[in-house]
Amino acid sequence: MNKKPMVLLIDDEPQILRALKTILSANDFQIVSATTGEMGMAQAVAQPPDIIILDLTLPDMDGIQIVEQIREWSRVPIIILSVRDNEKDKVAALDKGADDYLTKPFGIEELLARIRVALRHSEQTIGNKETVIKAGTISIDLAKHLVTKGEEEIRLTATEFKLLSYLAAHPDRVLTHQAILTQVWGYSDMNHVEYLRVYIGQLRKKLEANPDDPQILATEPGIGYRFKTGED
Repeated sequence: MNKKPMVLLIDDEPQILRALKTILSANDFQIVSATTGEMGMAQAVAQPPDIIILDLTLPDMDGIQIVEQIREWSRVPIIILSVRDNEKDKVAALDKGADDYLTKPFGIEELLARIRVALRHSEQTIGNKETVIKAGTISIDLAKHLVTKGEEEIRLTATEFKLLSYLAAHPDRVLTHQAILTQVWGYSDMNHVEYLRVYIGQLRKKLEANPDDPQILATEPGIGYRFKTGED
């Protein structure tokens, strides 16, 4: 019998906790919960979960601090679930190591889909890391530096491949502008975002069926980009 994935909920809103416990239990998840940041981190150490769903606004500390501290010792997937919808908070949480971000009120099916994707990618990271990543008709072989669209090989410049590889190596996860610029070009400031947009545009022309309606290289407005594999 397969073990049910364990979800750690860190949220101080009783209604949200009740709703999430009901929904997740009905979908075969084990649930543990905490109403403060200190309780949540203690729970994460005592009984390591498979995934954490974290509110940013807690009575004792900011959720972004929790993400930063957990990332010092664990790669457990963290999904932010918060009423804060401003770009600054989203970028800060993602830059500190959160895997995804949903704004309250949220859609139940979307939350479940994000959880399933995060758990699948976590399993891949723990096991042998995938070297071939697929999205629709696009196949990216990270080891061979080979990109194909159907049966056709797509020629990319060295920088285009480095950018695509970084995005594809974190499938379905939001990567911030700063994280991408730092990883691909070594820039730590935001003055080169337009430079990044140009390269994303070039990749879309080569990979997307309709570059004006991208289905693989998705924009997260004001935050960054997400490589979409099409997994639910």
